[in-house]
Amino acid sequence: MKFLDLAKVYTRSGSGGNGCVSFRREKFVEFGGPDGGDGGRGGDVIIEAVEGLNTLIDFRYQQHFFAKNGRPGEGRARTGESGDDIVLRVPVGTEIIDEDEETLIADMTEVGQTFVLAKGGNGGFGNLHFKSATNQAPRRANSGQEGIERTIWLRLKLIADAGLLGMPNAGKSTFLAATSNARPKIADYPFTTLVPNLGVVGVDGVEFVVADIPGLIEGASEGRGLGDMFLGHVERCAVLLHLVDGSGEDPIADYETIVGELEAYGGELADKPRVTVLNKIDALDDEERAFFKEELEEASGGPVMLMSGVSGEGVQDVLRALRAEIDDNRLRYKKSQEEEQPWQP
Repeated sequence: MKFLDLAKVYTRSGSGGNGCVSFRREKFVEFGGPDGGDGGRGGDVIIEAVEGLNTLIDFRYQQHFFAKNGRPGEGRARTGESGDDIVLRVPVGTEIIDEDEETLIADMTEVGQTFVLAKGGNGGFGNLHFKSATNQAPRRANSGQEGIERTIWLRLKLIADAGLLGMPNAGKSTFLAATSNARPKIADYPFTTLVPNLGVVGVDGVEFVVADIPGLIEGASEGRGLGDMFLGHVERCAVLLHLVDGSGEDPIADYETIVGELEAYGGELADKPRVTVLNKIDALDDEERAFFKEELEEASGGPVMLMSGVSGEGVQDVLRALRAEIDDNRLRYKKSQEEEQPWQP
């Protein structure tokens, strides 16, 4: 299945049915009176977050979604049938954005969450509705309300606890494959990973989700390489795992390149907690390990961990560090939710 995380969709809710002008016609009934029914209501356009989807590829082949119109009213006070709703099923983590590509309409973050994007038009009143003591034979009815047309963007941001960052061939896919059942493509050339991958990682009996995105290069914010188009998939993460290739030509420059691209991307991504790891230490001797670790700690202003995704050295310690950051983030979120809720006696 191809991966697609951005789609433009055209929607229209159903129009309401027209009201009916009708009079009762029965044998031996001299004054039948009005009996025109109301029109049916138009269908809604509803968006629902469902399980089992991790791409918006379905919206590449169908971009237009129109709900059914309501049926007009009929005689004998019969109300027209309401139009069927249309439901757009999207992956969890999908943002609904207005046509201007800036205004966030809704964020579908939970399975089963629904959002009514466009309500169907109300049906028009039939002449029975206008009957009164002073107007016992009304010959008027209302037209149904028009449906609502909306053009929106669907943007998928995968929901994961931790996100992997690094230059191409920094060992992100190897780390994900070594710690989870995910099977990302691994090869000895840049940009092996072309689309984001998710893996469920376990440590000390606890599991969390890790997202691997294509590597960044200098100028990614300007569209070089694969650009920063996939950085949105780690925006929701509680912690970022920054892997630095210890066997590269200049690990310190690689680290600074990634940090610079995060800052150029903007938002809160550059301020997220980060665990910095010097990877591929199986290719370094003890002196090189100590030197690069010291240089990275000076550049990052924080601790640096050592790891080899191939040999497994230091992997468990890195997973425990990620788990600690995830727990801290969840605790902060829980406290903020409790503070927002009003006190009840």
